Amino acid sequence: MNLKLLVAALLLSTSTQAAESLKAVDIYSQESLLTMLRNNTHLQQVRRDECQLLQDIEARASVLKVPAYQMLWADMQLYGVCTPKNVEQGWEFLQMAAGQGLSDAIEQIGRYHMEGRFVVTDQAYGLRMLHIAASMGHQRALLSVADYYGQGYGSAWDYSDVYQWLHHAVFSDEPQRRQAQALMSKLAQQLPPSVRKQTRRSVLRR
Repeated sequence: MNLKLLVAALLLSTSTQAAESLKAVDIYSQESLLTMLRNNTHLQQVRRDECQLLQDIEARASVLKVPAYQMLWADMQLYGVCTPKNVEQGWEFLQMAAGQGLSDAIEQIGRYHMEGRFVVTDQAYGLRMLHIAASMGHQRALLSVADYYGQGYGSAWDYSDVYQWLHHAVFSDEPQRRQAQALMSKLAQQLPPSVRKQTRRSVLRR
């Protein structure tokens, strides 16, 4: 084999290996991405994939406007993962995802306002966002808002809703179930007995 053929063969082999390496990472399905978002493993996964999906993620967030990808792209910019850190634009994409009704984004906005992360602390707004996410069945938001309400934060008018949601929630994770039980007992102290009885009666009618 002459030198030119040898070089061509080596280049072809290198190109094939690179292509196979790129093919090794598939774009995340909506279901798998939502699972990653709820388990807070999405940024770790992007790093493990060596940022190969950067352009696909940005396109699905910016062009296709897929809520889960808007949240992923938001966090990538907020924390500077695989892309330069851009807090303002990251927050804008997080709000876009929340505006489309993604409960995970609504919960995160509420949590960040409670913590004062990237934004000024605003407990009233943060609790409202957590309450909305909890009403959509977001379990982390439900546990968070129940904890705050159990400490007497927020409006007492909202306590009964969260008490009932805790009563009806189903937890596959045993530690979360025990946490929910403790929070419900604590929240019950903030409620009149008539509300607790009404909730129990509604459970029996189901």
